[in-house]
Amino acid sequence: MRDVNADGHRVTPPAPPVPPMPPTPQGTVLGRLAVPAGILAAVVAAFAYVGSVDPNEPGHYPVCPLLRLTGLYCPGCGGLRSAHAFVHGDLVTALHDNAPAVAAYLGFAVLWTVWVVRAVRGRPVRLEPGAVRLWALGAFLLVFTVVRNLPFGDRLHP
Repeated sequence: MRDVNADGHRVTPPAPPVPPMPPTPQGTVLGRLAVPAGILAAVVAAFAYVGSVDPNEPGHYPVCPLLRLTGLYCPGCGGLRSAHAFVHGDLVTALHDNAPAVAAYLGFAVLWTVWVVRAVRGRPVRLEPGAVRLWALGAFLLVFTVVRNLPFGDRLHP
């Protein structure tokens, strides 16, 4: 029996070797920038739309389903108003409407810049945030949601 050692204990056979990753296709710089440019164009178009169609006026955007059904603010509530204020350069209002959304806008800008720099250099982009960071982000958003719905968290209301 191959799965049992001399002492009679079960032994797991070693895993087959993993072949090395194939080299990334170099292509042209313009080819490597096509996807980041497309993502940026979509984000710019979305911000342009939100910047031109005011979410503070009723009837332009749907109401948050959680807010409509329960009266509770979700972590995304105020995100459109925050984006509108951000586009118009009113950072104080954007932070008031949804501070984590503003952090996400800035985080996107940093990640997109890293992506472009690595694409120009012909290097792959690997985002591996890890379980601890993802759990921390989830915990932060949960605490933010709970606090903004408590009586003393009214400053976090959009």
